[in-house]
Amino acid sequence: MSVFLVIAGLALLVVGGDFLVRASVGLSFKLKISKLVIGMTVVSFATSAPELLVSLQAALDGVSDIALGNVIGSNIANIGLVLGITAIISPLVVDRDFYKLNWPMMMLASFALYFFLKNDEVLTALEGVILFVSLIIFLIVLIRSSRKSIKANLDEVDDALAEVSNFKIVAWLLIGAAGLYFGSEWLVQGAKQLAKAVGISDYAISVTVIAIGTSVPELAASVIAALKKEKAISLGNLIGSNIFNIASVLGLTAIVKPIVVNPDTPQILSTNIFWMIAFAAILIPLMLIPKRFQIGRLKGMLLFGAYLVFIYVSLK
Repeated sequence: MSVFLVIAGLALLVVGGDFLVRASVGLSFKLKISKLVIGMTVVSFATSAPELLVSLQAALDGVSDIALGNVIGSNIANIGLVLGITAIISPLVVDRDFYKLNWPMMMLASFALYFFLKNDEVLTALEGVILFVSLIIFLIVLIRSSRKSIKANLDEVDDALAEVSNFKIVAWLLIGAAGLYFGSEWLVQGAKQLAKAVGISDYAISVTVIAIGTSVPELAASVIAALKKEKAISLGNLIGSNIFNIASVLGLTAIVKPIVVNPDTPQILSTNIFWMIAFAAILIPLMLIPKRFQIGRLKGMLLFGAYLVFIYVSLK
């Protein structure tokens, strides 16, 4: 049964990712905003839904280390696994706005999470509100800055999608979100059953298996976007999802119920959160050296290799 859930989940995720990318490009025409912003709002909201549901359920069940492990592990997977594989498939051209606004916000959210947790080992409701409000402000600034550079950010778009009706866009979004939601849920359930069968701890499951499972929507959406040469969506989706995971997923979860660091899992603050910050920080030197504003296949292999090291260390 667990193998069937994994296969069915993957199939739904691929279909959902395809519909979501199509809807995103169509929506960028309708709203006259850049593909990068669409990737960081519409796509990121939909693909972050699995992390939100898993983290909420874990916090309500009193298993906060799974909520934290899920988000931290997912953010690491988004860069090491998803960006690595996406760049191997098709080298990514990095938008110049990336290091001016998007990357700083991802780093700020990462350090804020570390500070909030290190301070008293609890992510309180107030801190959750701070994270979520910062996300809303970021999105407003992002959309406003995007409208000024609309011409520069709409290269390589399928012009046929400019004529798509509003009904089709809404239908595609709903089908895509449903596919990603159910696909992720089935994949996570199947993966958890398989992992428990071989005797892996709950925390190890959360930071590896569940994190990979809930990152598959990003992998599906980004790989499909890369194959279609919609490179702005690939990168925007990944960076946006990492910001959403911290500011929205953990922010909203903490508002509902404060997230406490489990004393039995000290590696959350001693090692894993530093892996997350390191994977985010390494993007700037990767983007600038040796070929500026491009993450090519070799860099993708380096990211993917580093991710395999993280998985090995986490499961030891």
